[in-house]
Formats: sequence, C-alpha cells, structure tokens
Amino acid sequence: MRTNNKEDLIVDLKGLYVSFRTFKGYTKVLNGVNLHVKRREKISIVGETGCGKTTTVYTIAQILARQARVDQGEVYFQGENVLKMDKRELKKLREKGISIIFQDPIASLNPVFTVGNQMKEIVSYSGIEGAKDKRVQTERTIAALRETQLPDPERIMDSYPFQLSGGMRQRICIAMSLATPRDLVIADEPTTNLDVTIQDQVLKTLKQRVEEKESSLILITHSLGVARMMADRIYVMYAGNMVEVAKSEDLFREYFHPYTKGLMGCVPKLSGGGISTGIPGHLPNYMDPPKGCRFAPRCPHAAERCRQSQPPLYEVKPEHFVACYLYEEVR
Repeated sequence: MRTNNKEDLIVDLKGLYVSFRTFKGYTKVLNGVNLHVKRREKISIVGETGCGKTTTVYTIAQILARQARVDQGEVYFQGENVLKMDKRELKKLREKGISIIFQDPIASLNPVFTVGNQMKEIVSYSGIEGAKDKRVQTERTIAALRETQLPDPERIMDSYPFQLSGGMRQRICIAMSLATPRDLVIADEPTTNLDVTIQDQVLKTLKQRVEEKESSLILITHSLGVARMMADRIYVMYAGNMVEVAKSEDLFREYFHPYTKGLMGCVPKLSGGGISTGIPGHLPNYMDPPKGCRFAPRCPHAAERCRQSQPPLYEVKPEHFVACYLYEEVR
C-alpha cells in the first residue's frame, strides 16, 4: 500500500488505534488504520457517519478531544512522528504545515471579529516574508478572498460572519486555509450544510485552489460522487477500518468489498430502478466491537473465520486493496 519513495509521502499512518473514554469505559474506534498521502495528491475517505473518518484526520493534526487516547500506532507528517511532537512543534505544524476546513463554518469563524481581522491573524503567524506588516496582511487577505471567487473582497473583509450566506462563509474558510502556503489541507465534509448548487461551486473552488497551491488534500465525505470528482485515490472506511483502497477511476470501474458494494448500491441512478433498501444492520457498538471483521454482522458472505480474525488488506489488482477473506487467493 505504500509508495517506494518515502520522500513522496507527506502523511503516513501506520497501525493506528484510537479509543475514547466514556462513563462506561473506553470505546475502541480506530482499529489499526493505515493511510498515506503523497505530495500534491488528493485523497478522499468515505463511509457512514460514525465510522472514524474525522477521528483519523484529527489525529494527524493532534486536535482530538481530551477523552481520546492513541493506544497504538504511528502518525508521520513529512517524516516526523506527530505523536512525539512537543507543544512548540505542534503549534508550528498547525500554523504552517496543516490547515483544516471544518464542517460548519459558523463554528469555525469567530462571530465577534470581522472576516478581515480573522484572516489577517492567520497571515501574521504564517512565517511568510512581511507577515507582521499590516499592508502585507491586507494584501494577502484580499488576494485569498478574490481567489475563492468572492465578490467585493474589500467589503467582505469588513463584514462579520453572520452577515454572510452559508456558501460565502464556507468560501471564506477555504480562503483562510489557503491564504498562506500549506502542505496539507484537510476538508471535513465542507459542504454538508450547503444546497446542491453551492456545494458544486465550493468543491470546484477548493479543488482549483489546492491544485494551484500544489498542496495535498484529504477530503472527508459521505458522497461517493464528490469523492469521485475530487480525489485521486479513495479510502472506503467502515467502523474504524479501511476496507477498500483504490485509485478513484479503478474503484468506480470495479469494486470488491461487500461494504463498498452496499454503498454503491445506495447511489441513486438516473435510469431509475426503484429505491435502494440500503445496507441491513448498523455500526457495531464500539464498547464491545466484533472480534474479527467489524462488517461481519452485516455481511451476506461472512464465514466463521470472518468472525474470529480481522482480514488484512489484499492487493487484488495493482494499487487496489481489499480487506476481505473472499480475495485471499488473488493477493
């Protein structure tokens, strides 16, 4: 699953296990996640709500909730182990290396400061030449707003977040993320609260800006269509495990894992054919997850072996991996 040249990797997660403390004990959410992102590569993580997508990317930036605990694994960003970084190194990582576009722009923007003040603050800590110069901050802010196709950026700079529409606020979050050079952009379902027309505009803007800045992108989404449009590679995630990994065009040409097949079967078709029944069952209880494959209780092909041990990722085709014992013989 890994590139031969380690220098090409900007993110590398190895055997990551994460749990959360609750009143009843620890919930075992991530169950040995492996993931990597190359420089200038765009990947997407797709899966149901609650399967661990956000936990995975928050671990990279080390912004997990206090109740979270990394039980095992390694997280590398540009060759440095994030889990061993001190506060000063993490501060530098978040200010210059990684930017995050959160799901809800209202929660990301401070309501009592203008857009301009918030963006200038980001520029001032970026470490770029002249970052402390007020004129440079203003120029960078206006340029970033204009690059995300926001009209009249000078007016928007003087506006408060509540004075702007949802689509405009999300574009501002994109502008804030890419106002200064960043090696990695994490977008956590950035269009969830937007209508379909605005979603398309925001996603196209995000993709264009990431490519122009030559940044890498990790996009979290529920939509297979969005993943197909945005990503070079797709990780299909279920209950804390990556169950299928492939290049975007390969995954939509041929998919193997029973969970992926279920997701694809839920996609509405223009030709009709009735309403999908969805995937029977529900996500496992993380307090007491299945011993083997976590999808086994919902899988029509599950055997006793599946219930006893977690299958590894088998390479069924070049750069196409599936975590399912059905494909053990074709690895």
